[in-house]
Amino acid sequence: MSNPRWWLSALLALFACLQIARGVTTREDGTAEQRKPQIQFPDLYEASVLELQQGLDAGHFSSADLVKAYFARIDEVNLKGPGLRAVLELNPSALAQAALLDKERKSKGKRSVLHGIPILLKDNIATVASEGMNTTAGSFSLLGSVVPDDAGVVKRLRKAGAIILGTSNLREANLSEFAHFRGNLASGWSGRGGQCTNAYFKNADPCGSSSGSGVAASIGLAAVTLGSETDGSITCPSSNNNLAGIKPTIGLVSRAGVIPISEHQDTVGPMTRSLTDAAIVLSVIAGKDPNDNFTVAQPPVVPDFTKALKKDALKGKRIGVPRRVFLNDSITGNDPFVNVVFEQALVTIKSLGATIIDPADLPSADEIANSNNETIVLDIDFKVQLNAWYQSLLKNPSGVRSLADLIAFNNANPDLEKPKGFASQSILIESEATVGRNATFFESLAFDRDLGATRGIDFVLKAHNLDAIVLPAPGFTTTPAAIAGYPIVTVPLGFYPDNVNISSAGPLTVYPAPGVPIGLSFLGTAFSDFELIGFGFAYEQKTQTRLARKAIPEAIPKTQLKDIVGKAP
Repeated sequence: MSNPRWWLSALLALFACLQIARGVTTREDGTAEQRKPQIQFPDLYEASVLELQQGLDAGHFSSADLVKAYFARIDEVNLKGPGLRAVLELNPSALAQAALLDKERKSKGKRSVLHGIPILLKDNIATVASEGMNTTAGSFSLLGSVVPDDAGVVKRLRKAGAIILGTSNLREANLSEFAHFRGNLASGWSGRGGQCTNAYFKNADPCGSSSGSGVAASIGLAAVTLGSETDGSITCPSSNNNLAGIKPTIGLVSRAGVIPISEHQDTVGPMTRSLTDAAIVLSVIAGKDPNDNFTVAQPPVVPDFTKALKKDALKGKRIGVPRRVFLNDSITGNDPFVNVVFEQALVTIKSLGATIIDPADLPSADEIANSNNETIVLDIDFKVQLNAWYQSLLKNPSGVRSLADLIAFNNANPDLEKPKGFASQSILIESEATVGRNATFFESLAFDRDLGATRGIDFVLKAHNLDAIVLPAPGFTTTPAAIAGYPIVTVPLGFYPDNVNISSAGPLTVYPAPGVPIGLSFLGTAFSDFELIGFGFAYEQKTQTRLARKAIPEAIPKTQLKDIVGKAP
């Protein structure tokens, strides 16, 4: 005979299921208890600024938790494990600053989308020494030096509520010493930091000079990073480390407080895991600065670069391919595989609604490949501006006060600055031999402008009614934009195959190598940054190339927010 109370048992079981679905459990005394929903923390390897802000707004974690997590991730792989040497120095104020920003978020709300977000800076971007940080360009000659003020970009990031180096970020990023303007040295090496290496293949070249910023962003050692470029120093490490990088138009972003190479070519820009994050950062750091008169030339209103992020941005656009010189492997030195993936990219760009004009050659291409004018300009600017940098310091314990002193310092400290395989000072010596901004300098500067802009990028854009030109990032791609002062937006293009021929890139590094990333670059005229971001975004969203391959397992930090939140300090 069936149980007459079966319906009551069934009803109780149904009620229990509904309680569980609502997150309710029953205590031993029979009373109901609401369970907290399971929090899904963002994976810090790939976490975006917007994902982190959502978690911060929801109270799932704090900015202090973020700082602790990034500290732990750096500790795992920077000097330990694979020894990537992407990071130089810890900011002792980071946690205190994060706590203040967490408190402000609760009491007043957030200042911007960067509020409480940790940002890693390249070690040539000045932060005030009162917060315990050094600004050294990787050189022991500047260790302990005191800068007079924050860099212009640092001021803007502080105002936005970001946790940055010298304030509340993690550490300073390693770089090629003096932004790869010291001598015939491998990319990513500095006296202070040693050899920084790529996370996608053991001892692979990270490219430079923003090497540490590139490697750190690639594996989530910080939310976002900043680099600087004179000729290739954002574009190349973004390419080699599977990143989105923006090299802004000269004058869009302040260079005040950045250890210089040349005011005519230097710029500062974001290096991130997505163009969305890069656009967010650029919208904050762009703008006029009375301490950098080049910024006076920018348009009166800085756009919100995130509004450029449209998946149909390439539809109806005309994109040119300057094949002459720039796609010639015998000139660029590129592995043939670079052009293979580039040709595939052209098909994708066409599928996104663009018209490909191929070829759309620069009349100045051969001259760009052979000209020495850029070297003349950079050598002279570097001596003038580096001498001024040393003179501006409030204190410098090394006693170095000029480029000549720097050369002598390196000679006197070979264990620090001239270890075996890293002794070259050829560029410093060449620069010291210059005699100032003379007629030769101004002739070279004018000729550079002619090659890069008048008979270069601007010519080909006008001749073919183009919206932009596109090239693989490796090779001579950066030079026309460098000497013209024009922008480049770079996104992931592909990865070297497992059977690529591995070549030496320095005493400790190799390139190319299996799995090492390759980037795609969009170039345009002055202040076309907004349009280029849109083109890069459309391609990035269509291909999702970054997600196709991760760094080698030993280079991926294991620490996540779940290991930090709610744990004792």
